[in-house]
Amino acid sequence: MDLFGEYMLTSSKYVLIILSLVIIIRCIRSMLSERYEPEVWAYLSHNGQVHSLTHWENIIGRSHSSDLRLTSPGVSRVAAVLRRSDKGEWRIHDIFSKGGVWVNGVKTGSKGLPVIHGDQINIGGELLRFNDVSAEAKRKLESKRTAAGHRVSPSITVFELTVFQLFLLLQHALSAPAEHLPAVALAFTALIALQWCCYNITRFMNRSGFEIETLAFYLTSLGMSVSASSAPDEIYKQILLTIAAVVLFMILGWWLRRLDRTIKLRIPMAAFAGMLMLVNFVVSDAVLGAKNWLEIGGFSFQPSEIVKVCYIYAGASTLDRLFHRRNLYSFIVFSAFCVIILALSGDFGTALIFFSTFLVMSYLRSGSIATVLLAVSGAGLAGFLAISVKPYIAQRFASWGHAWEDIYDTGFQQTRAMSAAASGGLYGKGAGAGWLKDIFAANTDMVFAMVCEEQGLIIGVIMVLAVLTLAFFAVKSARNGRSSYYSIAACAAMSMLLVQLSLNVFGSLDMLPFTGVTFPFVSKGGTSLISCWMLMAFIKSADNRRDASFAVKIFEGSYSEEDEFKDNEQFPQTHFRPEDDPADWEVWQP
Repeated sequence: MDLFGEYMLTSSKYVLIILSLVIIIRCIRSMLSERYEPEVWAYLSHNGQVHSLTHWENIIGRSHSSDLRLTSPGVSRVAAVLRRSDKGEWRIHDIFSKGGVWVNGVKTGSKGLPVIHGDQINIGGELLRFNDVSAEAKRKLESKRTAAGHRVSPSITVFELTVFQLFLLLQHALSAPAEHLPAVALAFTALIALQWCCYNITRFMNRSGFEIETLAFYLTSLGMSVSASSAPDEIYKQILLTIAAVVLFMILGWWLRRLDRTIKLRIPMAAFAGMLMLVNFVVSDAVLGAKNWLEIGGFSFQPSEIVKVCYIYAGASTLDRLFHRRNLYSFIVFSAFCVIILALSGDFGTALIFFSTFLVMSYLRSGSIATVLLAVSGAGLAGFLAISVKPYIAQRFASWGHAWEDIYDTGFQQTRAMSAAASGGLYGKGAGAGWLKDIFAANTDMVFAMVCEEQGLIIGVIMVLAVLTLAFFAVKSARNGRSSYYSIAACAAMSMLLVQLSLNVFGSLDMLPFTGVTFPFVSKGGTSLISCWMLMAFIKSADNRRDASFAVKIFEGSYSEEDEFKDNEQFPQTHFRPEDDPADWEVWQP
């Protein structure tokens, strides 16, 4: 490389760091600093006070955690759930009430009862009046909420990301062999075109929030750089898999827009996940002690990555189902099946990711620390048995923290990863200029060290910060999500990515046992990239900022103001649908 090339390489290192900091700061400012503005879907009047319903599912009871708290001793801690459907129809379900839940003098049955504007609800002797939000009122309420991207323009952030990608390409142009340069250039050109296409689609849908996609594309850009450095011969495949990942992200996000149809597909998704894992366990051959690859028609993929999406899709639940123990037990059995199959397959790292996600989801579903502690105790026993059956897992634990004692055997990968990361310093050697890429699994299991070597520790830390930003945003959004399904799914998706991130980073640096899992979005591997992008759809569905998410359908009121008088005049009593069983009807006797 001549003097001019050295100058360009050095300059590009500083530019990449500056652009990375600007991108992450702009995303943090837009995602985490804005004040929460609730959506109002209906109102409940009680003792002269009007309470706003800001979720599709609202707990009514005496508990402090209830959305509407009734302090009367006759009200159970958790008495009822008032739930809104995709069509704007409301229904109330009796959960654990002492004296039942009554709507206009009729007792709710096992399936609940519909509730319309003006209906009177009786819970434990406490009378509430339900008031729906008209279409005009909904439009007025929405106009007062701040649109996403109001403070930080997403188009400018995407433009800065494009410049970042072009400077990454510049580094590869300075170091890549001439025969690989056209493929690398095509890869980054396709990635830039893909992200702008994705951005324009969201703008066409009148959505102004693009921070989640921006962070995902930032990490994917680093992943493309890793592929260009370590496996330029497979760069065309990586392009196609990236396109497929983004397309599946958009499809899943569109599907999640309607909660009713999403919930109906949970059991088929769970059955598909179970079948896929069982086929993988029976058919696939062990590679380095683990059965985690399945080959169909010459195409190999990791079934566990697809099962991650199915697991969260099937495991999330709505409030009216959360309190039924049968549903919780079914989820525990499904989780145990997934973890046991993974443990028997020798994929200890992925089994740990699934189990950690199970702990998060079980707590969100049950709210019980005792349930989590019981699960941890059971996992401890299962882990002991796994170590007894799979000796190589015990060997990984034995070498943990002792990598430098055997640098040619048990500590071979970790010592090389730590040496390469240290040699990159703060600013890195430049894309394609490192030596760790020639070590086995450097672009997958040790990709954090590879990025630190080529791009420097600063960008390595920013890469981790990008995932943490998504995690904080998921938690913030989950607290205010429209439905518990979206909230649980978003938290579960991020917990899965965080555990995966921790095992990859700390495992390659010998701070945790080396389990061989990928870094989200960055590690080379099509199935892993696809699953990470699809998990983003769950986080996107929990984002209820105004005009923020294409995975959130924009709703208007369920009726017009001129229909209000008509409803109260024609339907003084509760509506009943064909699925309601008249045998369940009881008349309120005060």
